[in-house]
Amino acid sequence: MNGDEPGQERHGAAGEPTAVLPETAAQLVELERLQQALTEAEERAKNHWDQYLRAVADLDNVRKRAQRDIEAANRYGLEKFAQELLPVWDSLDLAVQNAGKAADVRTLVQGQEATLQLLSTALKKIGVAPINPQGEPFDPARHEAMLAQESATAEPNSVLQVVQPGYELNGRVLRPARVIVSKA
Repeated sequence: MNGDEPGQERHGAAGEPTAVLPETAAQLVELERLQQALTEAEERAKNHWDQYLRAVADLDNVRKRAQRDIEAANRYGLEKFAQELLPVWDSLDLAVQNAGKAADVRTLVQGQEATLQLLSTALKKIGVAPINPQGEPFDPARHEAMLAQESATAEPNSVLQVVQPGYELNGRVLRPARVIVSKA
C-alpha cells in the first residue's frame, strides 16, 4: 500500500499517522483564497487611505488659497475705484489752485462741468448708475417719498418730481431717490 492514496494514512516525522482528508484540502484552498482576498483588500484600503489624505490636503490648500484671495480682495478691492477717482481729484485740485487767478465765470463753469463728467464716467465704470424715476410708479425699495402731492395730470402713486436722484451699484440700491409722489 502506498500512503499517498486518498483516505490512506501517512506517517509524519515523529512516526505518528496523519491523514489528509479531501475536505481539509478544500479548506486549505479556501483559506489560501481568503488570505489573498484579504491582502488585496488591505492594499485597496491603503490606496483609499492615501487618496483620502491627498484629498484632505488638497481641500486644505483650496481653503488657504481662498482665504488669501479674500484677504487680498479686502485689502485691494477699492484700488480700481480709487484709480477711477484720481482724475476727478486732479481736476478739483487744479480748480482750487486756479481759483485765485483771474478767471471768468464761464471758465469756472466749464471746469466744474468737466469735473462732473469725469466723476460720472468714473462711477459708470465701476457700476454705479443713477436712479431718476421721473413719471414712474413709486417703488419703496428704490424711492424715498418726501412728500405726497395731489395731481390732476399724474396717476396716483407715481413720481411727480425727483428731489434728489438715487444711485445703485450693479442693481443694488446705494441710496434711494428722494421723490414727491402723486396722490389721488
